[in-house]
Amino acid sequence: MDKESRPEERPASPDEVREALRAVIDPELGDNIVDLGMVTGVDVSSAGAVCVEVALTIAGCPLRGQLEKDVTTRVASLPGVASVEVRMGEMDAAARSEVMSRARWNARENARETGIGATTRILAVGSGKGGVGKSSVTVNLAVALARRGLTVGVLDADIWGFSVPRLLGMEGGIEARGGKMIPLERRIGSGLLKVLSMGFLADEDRAIMWRGLVLNRAVQQFLEDAEWGRLDYLLVDLPPGTGDVQMGLARMLPRTELLIVTTPPLAAQKVASRAADMARRGYLRVAGVIENMSDFTCEHGTAYQLFGSGGGGRLAHEIGVPLIGSVPIHPEIAAGGDAGDPVALGEGELADIFSELARVVADEVAPVIETSGCTARLLDRVAEAVADGPVATVGRPSEP
Repeated sequence: MDKESRPEERPASPDEVREALRAVIDPELGDNIVDLGMVTGVDVSSAGAVCVEVALTIAGCPLRGQLEKDVTTRVASLPGVASVEVRMGEMDAAARSEVMSRARWNARENARETGIGATTRILAVGSGKGGVGKSSVTVNLAVALARRGLTVGVLDADIWGFSVPRLLGMEGGIEARGGKMIPLERRIGSGLLKVLSMGFLADEDRAIMWRGLVLNRAVQQFLEDAEWGRLDYLLVDLPPGTGDVQMGLARMLPRTELLIVTTPPLAAQKVASRAADMARRGYLRVAGVIENMSDFTCEHGTAYQLFGSGGGGRLAHEIGVPLIGSVPIHPEIAAGGDAGDPVALGEGELADIFSELARVVADEVAPVIETSGCTARLLDRVAEAVADGPVATVGRPSEP
Protein backbone atom coordinates (compact mmCIF):
# COMPACT_ATOMS: atom_id res chain seq x y z
CA MET A 1 0.00 0.00 0.00
CA ASP A 2 1.54 3.29 -1.10
CA LYS A 3 0.67 6.84 -0.21
CA GLU A 4 2.23 10.21 -0.84
CA SER A 5 4.64 11.29 1.90
CA ARG A 6 5.13 15.02 2.26
CA PRO A 7 8.79 16.11 2.05
CA GLU A 8 8.76 17.75 5.48
CA GLU A 9 7.66 14.57 7.24
CA ARG A 10 10.37 12.44 8.81
CA PRO A 11 9.89 8.68 8.54
CA ALA A 12 8.06 7.06 11.43
CA SER A 13 10.38 5.23 13.82
CA PRO A 14 10.08 1.47 14.46
CA ASP A 15 8.96 2.26 18.00
CA GLU A 16 6.19 4.52 16.68
CA VAL A 17 5.09 1.77 14.31
CA ARG A 18 4.99 -0.77 17.12
CA GLU A 19 3.02 1.61 19.32
CA ALA A 20 0.50 2.14 16.51
CA LEU A 21 0.16 -1.61 16.10
CA ARG A 22 -1.11 -1.87 19.67
CA ALA A 23 -4.39 -0.69 18.15
CA VAL A 24 -4.59 -3.87 16.03
CA ILE A 25 -6.65 -6.31 18.10
CA ASP A 26 -7.18 -10.01 17.59
CA PRO A 27 -10.95 -10.03 18.23
CA GLU A 28 -10.97 -13.62 19.47
CA LEU A 29 -8.06 -13.37 21.90
CA GLY A 30 -9.06 -9.88 23.00
CA ASP A 31 -5.53 -8.47 22.97
CA ASN A 32 -3.27 -6.51 20.66
CA ILE A 33 -0.83 -8.20 18.31
CA VAL A 34 2.20 -6.48 19.88
CA ASP A 35 1.58 -7.78 23.39
CA LEU A 36 0.65 -11.16 21.95
CA GLY A 37 4.14 -11.36 20.43
CA MET A 38 2.81 -11.56 16.88
CA VAL A 39 4.87 -8.60 15.63
CA THR A 40 8.29 -10.15 15.07
CA GLY A 41 9.95 -7.37 13.11
CA VAL A 42 9.56 -3.75 12.03
CA ASP A 43 11.82 -2.11 9.47
CA VAL A 44 11.56 1.51 8.29
CA SER A 45 13.64 2.85 5.40
CA SER A 46 14.90 6.40 5.13
CA ALA A 47 12.25 6.98 2.45
CA GLY A 48 9.43 5.98 4.79
CA ALA A 49 8.84 2.46 3.47
CA VAL A 50 7.67 0.27 6.37
CA CYS A 51 7.91 -3.50 6.48
CA VAL A 52 6.11 -5.30 9.31
CA GLU A 53 6.63 -8.98 10.02
CA VAL A 54 3.70 -10.72 11.69
CA ALA A 55 3.82 -14.29 13.00
CA LEU A 56 0.49 -16.11 12.94
CA THR A 57 -0.25 -18.93 15.29
CA ILE A 58 -1.08 -21.10 12.25
CA ALA A 59 -0.23 -20.12 8.67
CA GLY A 60 -3.76 -20.87 7.45
CA CYS A 61 -5.52 -18.81 10.13
CA PRO A 62 -8.88 -17.52 8.78
CA LEU A 63 -8.14 -14.10 10.29
CA ARG A 64 -4.97 -13.74 8.22
CA GLY A 65 -6.55 -11.35 5.69
CA GLN A 66 -8.24 -9.24 8.35
CA LEU A 67 -5.06 -8.85 10.40
CA GLU A 68 -3.02 -7.98 7.32
CA LYS A 69 -5.54 -5.32 6.33
CA ASP A 70 -5.72 -3.90 9.87
CA VAL A 71 -1.91 -3.70 10.13
CA THR A 72 -1.65 -2.01 6.73
CA THR A 73 -4.38 0.53 7.41
CA ARG A 74 -3.13 1.40 10.89
CA VAL A 75 0.52 1.87 9.91
CA ALA A 76 -0.39 3.81 6.74
CA SER A 77 -2.18 6.40 8.89
CA LEU A 78 1.09 7.40 10.60
CA PRO A 79 2.84 10.60 9.44
CA GLY A 80 5.95 9.95 7.37
CA VAL A 81 4.89 6.52 6.10
CA ALA A 82 5.20 6.26 2.32
CA SER A 83 4.34 2.58 1.88
CA VAL A 84 3.50 -0.49 3.96
CA GLU A 85 4.46 -4.11 3.38
CA VAL A 86 3.20 -6.87 5.65
CA ARG A 87 5.03 -10.19 5.71
CA MET A 88 3.12 -13.05 7.28
CA GLY A 89 4.93 -15.93 8.95
CA GLU A 90 4.16 -18.63 11.49
CA MET A 91 5.07 -18.89 15.18
CA ASP A 92 7.34 -21.60 16.48
CA ALA A 93 6.17 -23.90 19.27
CA ALA A 94 7.61 -21.76 22.07
CA ALA A 95 5.97 -18.55 20.83
CA ARG A 96 2.68 -20.36 20.31
CA SER A 97 2.84 -21.66 23.86
CA GLU A 98 3.37 -18.11 25.16
CA VAL A 99 0.31 -16.88 23.22
CA MET A 100 -1.78 -19.68 24.67
CA SER A 101 -0.57 -18.77 28.16
CA ARG A 102 -1.66 -15.19 27.64
CA ALA A 103 -4.95 -16.37 26.14
CA ARG A 104 -5.61 -18.43 29.25
CA TRP A 105 -5.02 -15.35 31.38
CA ASN A 106 -7.37 -13.28 29.21
CA ALA A 107 -10.00 -16.01 29.31
CA ARG A 108 -9.77 -16.25 33.10
CA GLU A 109 -9.91 -12.47 33.57
CA ASN A 110 -12.44 -11.47 30.92
CA ALA A 111 -14.61 -14.31 29.80
CA ARG A 112 -18.19 -14.60 30.99
CA GLU A 113 -20.72 -17.17 30.00
CA THR A 114 -23.27 -15.59 27.70
CA GLY A 115 -25.87 -16.75 25.23
CA ILE A 116 -23.70 -15.60 22.32
CA GLY A 117 -22.04 -18.39 20.35
CA ALA A 118 -18.27 -18.49 19.82
CA THR A 119 -18.56 -17.99 16.04
CA THR A 120 -20.83 -14.92 16.20
CA ARG A 121 -19.24 -11.66 15.02
CA ILE A 122 -20.20 -9.05 17.63
CA LEU A 123 -20.36 -5.50 16.28
CA ALA A 124 -21.08 -2.70 18.74
CA VAL A 125 -22.31 0.46 17.00
CA GLY A 126 -21.17 3.56 18.89
CA SER A 127 -20.85 7.26 18.30
CA GLY A 128 -19.41 9.00 21.34
CA LYS A 129 -22.29 11.51 21.18
CA GLY A 130 -26.01 11.52 20.54
CA GLY A 131 -27.90 12.87 17.55
CA VAL A 132 -25.83 11.26 14.79
CA GLY A 133 -28.40 8.63 13.77
CA LYS A 134 -26.58 5.70 15.34
CA SER A 135 -29.73 3.67 16.05
CA SER A 136 -31.07 4.22 12.54
CA VAL A 137 -27.77 3.03 11.07
CA THR A 138 -27.76 0.00 13.40
CA VAL A 139 -31.28 -1.07 12.43
CA ASN A 140 -30.85 -0.57 8.69
CA LEU A 141 -27.48 -2.32 8.68
CA ALA A 142 -29.02 -5.25 10.60
CA VAL A 143 -31.87 -5.46 8.06
CA ALA A 144 -29.42 -5.31 5.13
CA LEU A 145 -27.31 -8.10 6.66
CA ALA A 146 -30.44 -10.21 7.20
CA ARG A 147 -31.43 -9.68 3.57
CA ARG A 148 -28.21 -11.50 2.70
CA GLY A 149 -29.73 -14.60 4.31
CA LEU A 150 -27.96 -14.15 7.65
CA THR A 151 -29.27 -14.49 11.19
CA VAL A 152 -28.67 -11.19 12.94
CA GLY A 153 -29.19 -10.35 16.59
CA VAL A 154 -29.92 -6.75 17.60
CA LEU A 155 -29.30 -5.81 21.22
CA ASP A 156 -30.63 -2.37 22.13
CA ALA A 157 -28.12 -1.43 24.83
CA ASP A 158 -29.31 2.20 24.87
CA ILE A 159 -31.37 1.47 27.98
CA TRP A 160 -32.31 5.10 28.63
CA GLY A 161 -33.06 6.03 25.04
CA PHE A 162 -34.24 2.78 23.48
CA SER A 163 -35.63 3.22 19.96
CA VAL A 164 -34.97 -0.07 18.17
CA PRO A 165 -38.50 -1.51 18.69
CA ARG A 166 -40.14 1.51 17.07
CA LEU A 167 -37.57 1.63 14.24
CA LEU A 168 -38.26 -2.03 13.44
CA GLY A 169 -42.02 -1.88 14.03
CA MET A 170 -41.80 -4.59 16.69
CA GLU A 171 -43.73 -4.77 19.95
CA GLY A 172 -44.85 -7.25 22.56
CA GLY A 173 -43.67 -8.77 25.80
CA ILE A 174 -40.59 -10.96 26.10
CA GLU A 175 -41.26 -14.65 26.67
CA ALA A 176 -39.16 -16.62 29.15
CA ARG A 177 -38.31 -20.29 28.72
CA GLY A 178 -36.29 -22.22 31.24
CA GLY A 179 -35.33 -18.99 32.98
CA LYS A 180 -34.04 -17.44 29.74
CA MET A 181 -35.45 -14.48 27.81
CA ILE A 182 -36.37 -15.29 24.21
CA PRO A 183 -35.61 -12.47 21.73
CA LEU A 184 -38.46 -11.31 19.52
CA GLU A 185 -38.03 -12.29 15.89
CA ARG A 186 -38.74 -10.70 12.53
CA ARG A 187 -38.22 -12.60 9.30
CA ILE A 188 -36.37 -10.62 6.60
CA GLY A 189 -36.52 -12.55 3.32
CA SER A 190 -34.39 -15.65 3.85
CA GLY A 191 -32.72 -14.03 6.86
CA LEU A 192 -33.83 -13.45 10.42
CA LEU A 193 -33.63 -10.68 13.01
CA LYS A 194 -33.61 -11.52 16.74
CA VAL A 195 -34.15 -8.45 18.91
CA LEU A 196 -33.96 -7.61 22.62
CA SER A 197 -34.66 -4.13 23.96
CA MET A 198 -35.81 -2.46 27.15
CA GLY A 199 -38.59 -1.16 24.92
CA PHE A 200 -40.21 -4.60 25.11
CA LEU A 201 -40.28 -4.36 28.91
CA ALA A 202 -41.01 -0.69 29.63
CA ASP A 203 -43.51 1.96 28.61
CA GLU A 204 -42.18 3.96 25.66
CA ASP A 205 -43.37 7.24 27.21
CA ARG A 206 -41.98 6.63 30.70
CA ALA A 207 -38.44 7.69 31.60
CA ILE A 208 -36.08 5.03 32.91
CA MET A 209 -34.21 6.67 35.78
CA TRP A 210 -31.39 4.23 36.43
CA ARG A 211 -27.78 4.90 37.24
CA GLY A 212 -24.78 3.45 35.46
CA LEU A 213 -24.31 0.20 37.38
CA VAL A 214 -27.98 -0.71 37.03
CA LEU A 215 -27.86 0.03 33.31
CA ASN A 216 -24.83 -2.21 32.95
CA ARG A 217 -26.62 -4.98 34.82
CA ALA A 218 -29.56 -4.74 32.40
CA VAL A 219 -27.24 -5.22 29.43
CA GLN A 220 -25.57 -8.09 31.25
CA GLN A 221 -28.94 -9.81 31.65
CA PHE A 222 -29.71 -9.38 27.95
CA LEU A 223 -26.45 -11.23 27.24
CA GLU A 224 -26.29 -13.83 30.01
CA ASP A 225 -29.97 -14.52 30.67
CA ALA A 226 -31.19 -14.71 27.06
CA GLU A 227 -31.41 -17.61 24.64
CA TRP A 228 -30.10 -16.04 21.44
CA GLY A 229 -29.51 -19.30 19.59
CA ARG A 230 -27.28 -19.38 16.53
CA LEU A 231 -26.31 -15.95 15.22
CA ASP A 232 -24.07 -14.87 12.37
CA TYR A 233 -23.87 -11.33 13.76
CA LEU A 234 -24.90 -9.55 16.93
CA LEU A 235 -25.27 -5.78 16.48
CA VAL A 236 -25.25 -3.84 19.75
CA ASP A 237 -26.76 -0.35 19.64
CA LEU A 238 -24.70 1.46 22.28
CA PRO A 239 -25.82 4.53 24.23
CA PRO A 240 -23.94 7.77 23.49
CA GLY A 241 -20.69 8.40 25.32
CA THR A 242 -17.98 6.20 26.81
CA GLY A 243 -19.52 5.21 30.13
CA ASP A 244 -20.49 2.17 32.17
CA VAL A 245 -22.33 0.29 29.43
CA GLN A 246 -19.43 0.54 26.99
CA MET A 247 -16.86 -0.52 29.58
CA GLY A 248 -19.10 -3.31 30.85
CA LEU A 249 -19.57 -4.66 27.34
CA ALA A 250 -15.79 -4.81 26.90
CA ARG A 251 -15.56 -6.95 30.04
CA MET A 252 -18.52 -9.17 29.22
CA LEU A 253 -17.71 -9.70 25.54
CA PRO A 254 -13.99 -9.10 24.99
CA ARG A 255 -14.26 -10.15 21.33
CA THR A 256 -16.62 -7.25 20.56
CA GLU A 257 -15.63 -5.07 17.59
CA LEU A 258 -16.66 -1.42 17.27
CA LEU A 259 -18.29 0.33 14.33
CA ILE A 260 -18.20 4.10 14.81
CA VAL A 261 -20.95 6.32 13.42
CA THR A 262 -20.10 9.99 12.94
CA THR A 263 -21.37 12.99 11.02
CA PRO A 264 -19.28 15.33 8.84
CA PRO A 265 -18.58 18.17 11.35
CA LEU A 266 -15.17 18.27 13.01
CA ALA A 267 -16.78 18.41 16.46
CA ALA A 268 -18.56 15.08 15.89
CA GLN A 269 -15.34 13.58 14.55
CA LYS A 270 -13.37 14.55 17.66
CA VAL A 271 -16.00 13.15 20.01
CA ALA A 272 -16.21 9.91 18.01
CA SER A 273 -12.42 9.50 18.26
CA ARG A 274 -12.86 9.19 22.03
CA ALA A 275 -15.11 6.18 21.45
CA ALA A 276 -12.30 4.59 19.43
CA ASP A 277 -9.80 5.37 22.18
CA MET A 278 -12.11 3.82 24.78
CA ALA A 279 -12.47 0.66 22.70
CA ARG A 280 -8.75 0.22 22.24
CA ARG A 281 -8.06 0.81 25.91
CA GLY A 282 -10.44 -2.09 26.49
CA TYR A 283 -8.63 -4.22 23.87
CA LEU A 284 -11.53 -4.09 21.43
CA ARG A 285 -10.92 -3.98 17.70
CA VAL A 286 -12.22 -0.86 15.93
CA ALA A 287 -13.58 -2.30 12.70
CA GLY A 288 -14.45 0.86 10.77
CA VAL A 289 -16.30 4.17 10.44
CA ILE A 290 -19.70 4.93 8.91
CA GLU A 291 -20.47 8.56 8.06
CA ASN A 292 -24.13 9.46 8.48
CA MET A 293 -25.92 12.60 7.23
CA SER A 294 -23.20 13.13 4.65
CA ASP A 295 -25.19 15.40 2.33
CA PHE A 296 -28.69 16.30 1.17
CA THR A 297 -29.86 16.17 -2.45
CA CYS A 298 -32.87 18.31 -3.30
CA GLU A 299 -35.60 17.39 -5.78
CA HIS A 300 -33.69 19.24 -8.52
CA GLY A 301 -30.65 17.02 -8.08
CA THR A 302 -28.40 19.56 -6.35
CA ALA A 303 -26.40 18.17 -3.41
CA TYR A 304 -25.90 20.30 -0.31
CA GLN A 305 -23.38 19.47 2.41
CA LEU A 306 -25.43 20.90 5.25
CA PHE A 307 -23.06 19.78 8.00
CA GLY A 308 -19.79 20.10 6.14
CA SER A 309 -17.89 17.28 4.49
CA GLY A 310 -15.16 14.74 5.03
CA GLY A 311 -15.67 14.02 8.74
CA GLY A 312 -15.99 10.28 8.26
CA GLY A 313 -12.90 10.08 6.09
CA ARG A 314 -10.88 12.25 8.48
CA LEU A 315 -11.86 10.13 11.46
CA ALA A 316 -11.12 6.86 9.65
CA HIS A 317 -7.67 8.16 8.65
CA GLU A 318 -6.96 9.52 12.13
CA ILE A 319 -7.66 6.22 13.89
CA GLY A 320 -6.34 4.02 11.09
CA VAL A 321 -9.46 2.09 10.09
CA PRO A 322 -11.50 1.87 6.87
CA LEU A 323 -14.37 4.20 6.00
CA ILE A 324 -17.09 1.63 5.41
CA GLY A 325 -19.44 4.03 3.67
CA SER A 326 -21.57 7.17 3.83
CA VAL A 327 -25.31 7.60 4.31
CA PRO A 328 -27.00 10.79 3.01
CA ILE A 329 -29.63 12.94 4.71
CA HIS A 330 -32.98 11.82 3.33
CA PRO A 331 -36.49 12.27 4.74
CA GLU A 332 -37.41 8.68 3.85
CA ILE A 333 -34.93 7.35 6.42
CA ALA A 334 -36.69 9.18 9.27
CA ALA A 335 -40.14 8.40 7.88
CA GLY A 336 -39.30 4.72 7.55
CA GLY A 337 -38.06 4.63 11.14
CA ASP A 338 -41.19 6.33 12.46
CA ALA A 339 -43.35 3.80 10.60
CA GLY A 340 -41.30 0.79 11.68
CA ASP A 341 -40.43 0.16 8.04
CA PRO A 342 -36.63 0.65 7.64
CA VAL A 343 -35.54 1.88 4.21
CA ALA A 344 -33.15 -1.06 3.94
CA LEU A 345 -36.23 -3.29 3.51
CA GLY A 346 -37.23 -1.60 0.29
CA GLU A 347 -35.74 -0.94 -3.11
CA GLY A 348 -33.97 2.05 -4.59
CA GLU A 349 -30.98 4.23 -3.79
CA LEU A 350 -31.23 4.20 0.01
CA ALA A 351 -31.72 0.44 0.20
CA ASP A 352 -28.75 0.04 -2.15
CA ILE A 353 -26.58 2.19 0.13
CA PHE A 354 -27.29 0.00 3.15
CA SER A 355 -26.92 -3.11 1.02
CA GLU A 356 -23.42 -1.96 0.10
CA LEU A 357 -22.62 -1.19 3.74
CA ALA A 358 -23.69 -4.73 4.62
CA ARG A 359 -21.60 -6.15 1.79
CA VAL A 360 -18.47 -4.34 2.98
CA VAL A 361 -19.05 -5.48 6.56
CA ALA A 362 -19.79 -9.09 5.60
CA ASP A 363 -17.11 -9.46 2.90
CA GLU A 364 -14.29 -7.18 4.02
CA VAL A 365 -14.52 -5.68 7.49
CA ALA A 366 -15.92 -8.47 9.67
CA PRO A 367 -16.77 -11.57 7.65
CA VAL A 368 -18.28 -14.59 9.32
CA ILE A 369 -15.48 -17.13 9.30
CA GLU A 370 -15.05 -20.81 9.89
CA THR A 371 -13.11 -20.90 13.14
CA SER A 372 -11.92 -24.50 13.17
CA GLY A 373 -8.24 -24.95 12.42
CA CYS A 374 -6.96 -21.55 13.54
CA THR A 375 -4.85 -21.42 16.68
CA ALA A 376 -6.50 -18.19 17.72
CA ARG A 377 -9.64 -20.27 17.76
CA LEU A 378 -7.94 -22.61 20.19
CA LEU A 379 -9.96 -20.60 22.71
CA ASP A 380 -12.16 -23.66 22.93
CA ARG A 381 -9.14 -25.47 24.34
CA VAL A 382 -8.32 -22.46 26.48
CA ALA A 383 -11.81 -22.54 27.96
CA GLU A 384 -11.36 -26.24 28.70
CA ALA A 385 -7.99 -25.55 30.33
CA VAL A 386 -9.49 -22.80 32.48
CA ALA A 387 -12.35 -25.09 33.49
CA ASP A 388 -9.91 -27.88 34.35
CA GLY A 389 -8.14 -25.80 36.97
CA PRO A 390 -5.13 -23.54 37.54
CA VAL A 391 -2.53 -23.22 34.81
CA ALA A 392 1.18 -23.49 35.43
CA THR A 393 1.78 -19.77 35.00
CA VAL A 394 0.73 -17.74 38.06
CA GLY A 395 -0.49 -14.22 37.36
CA ARG A 396 -0.30 -12.43 34.07
CA PRO A 397 2.20 -13.70 31.48
CA SER A 398 5.30 -11.63 30.99
CA GLU A 399 5.23 -9.08 28.19
CA PRO A 400 6.86 -10.23 24.94
